[in-house]
Amino acid sequence: MTATGETGPEGASVRREFALERYRYILQQINAVNENAHRFLALYQTLATALASGAVALFVGYRRWDIPASTARGGVIGLLTLTTVVAAFTCTLILVGVLSWLDYRNEECDITDELIGPGFRERPRPGNFVRWYETYVLLFILVSVIAMWLLAGLLLLPSMR
Repeated sequence: MTATGETGPEGASVRREFALERYRYILQQINAVNENAHRFLALYQTLATALASGAVALFVGYRRWDIPASTARGGVIGLLTLTTVVAAFTCTLILVGVLSWLDYRNEECDITDELIGPGFRERPRPGNFVRWYETYVLLFILVSVIAMWLLAGLLLLPSMR
């Protein structure tokens, strides 16, 4: 076994093998980060649909269930607040995933620069965010939460008097 810092052929081989294993790990993590964004979107869609459906059901049935209008309004606001919390949590997870992806991609570029040559892989540019699907997932979540609050504020809550 070679000592740390040895630059002979055996040391270079060990270093190359280690870098290759690290590269495989980085690619695996990049793939996991990409898959997680889809999972987070599915989680948001499921919970937001259930909570918004609960708000609509409360709006439709509060008279039949003999629930006071003020209580029903509070319930709708509570469900929409919970939906907003779920949206904020989902957005946070997606943003952390983007930051992790950027970090892994930069590490990938470091390894390929060292083993293959500088410039083999271009470093990610945050300015290209318009090409990232996470940008549109975040926009979808933001627009859907704003739409739910607007619809509730303009249609549901005024009708619950």
